[in-house]
Amino acid sequence: MIDTDSRRKTILETKGEVIRLHEHDGGQISMRIYCPDIVEKAHPGQFIHIRCSNWLQMRRPMSIMRASKNGGWLEILFKKTGAGTEALSLCNPGDFLKILGPIGNSFRLNNYLKHVILIGGGVGIPPLLFLAEHIKKVNRNSSIIVFMGSEIPFPFKLTPSKIYVGSELGQAIAGIPFLEDLGVPSRLASNQGFAGCYFGHVTNLASEYLRKLNCEKEEIEIFACGPNPMLIETQKVAKAYAHRSQISVEENMACAVGGCAGCTIAIQSESAISMKRVCVDGPIFDAASVIFS
Repeated sequence: MIDTDSRRKTILETKGEVIRLHEHDGGQISMRIYCPDIVEKAHPGQFIHIRCSNWLQMRRPMSIMRASKNGGWLEILFKKTGAGTEALSLCNPGDFLKILGPIGNSFRLNNYLKHVILIGGGVGIPPLLFLAEHIKKVNRNSSIIVFMGSEIPFPFKLTPSKIYVGSELGQAIAGIPFLEDLGVPSRLASNQGFAGCYFGHVTNLASEYLRKLNCEKEEIEIFACGPNPMLIETQKVAKAYAHRSQISVEENMACAVGGCAGCTIAIQSESAISMKRVCVDGPIFDAASVIFS
């Protein structure tokens, strides 16, 4: 296991060039940034810390949604919610951004179990797309399915999935085009009545699928990222159905490199409860170990 101090030494500071931006419904922006030094070291689950404007001193953490070592670029997805993200949305191709990264640990990168379940909600969508792409590339022996939930329009076109998942899941017939192209099945959930989506929470959708999967618990593992209420429900799903599970925790960050300790959470080990920094000790933790306040 890589210790925290060693991980901090791998964080790079560089300037990334904005290649393109695309605005989606719901005030969401996807941005592609050329920063090959960071991309070369990036793994699913890690994030970058961006200075959004010259007049804003505080950086903003952004999950890595995709990364191309050949192209030297990475992609992020964000929603315009404040001064930082508003400033970031006004960037143009050719602009340069000051970036720290890659930061934090990653999801498990190998030795996957037979059935791999990915559960994402809202801000948790980007890192799981990166993870799904990675698993598809490195592992041919695992069955992967991705469940995503959102209460605002999804940042991609909803299209009927052509990949059969083995069971009926209510109205859930829509999939993620990017994953469809990879051959990875996905199903979507929302309480907003979006066409082709399961009506309800994404964790309920995942539970329904797992109930019908009819296989040994030792063959199932779960990876998840999203808001805390969703992660709390994911802990319950994982306890009931999965042999092991990892979750990516979202917390407000100031420095994002472990100096300020402003993003600490409680983690239960075998012997005691300790406080860990989400930025460098995480953001990925064993699902059962996280104590949500």
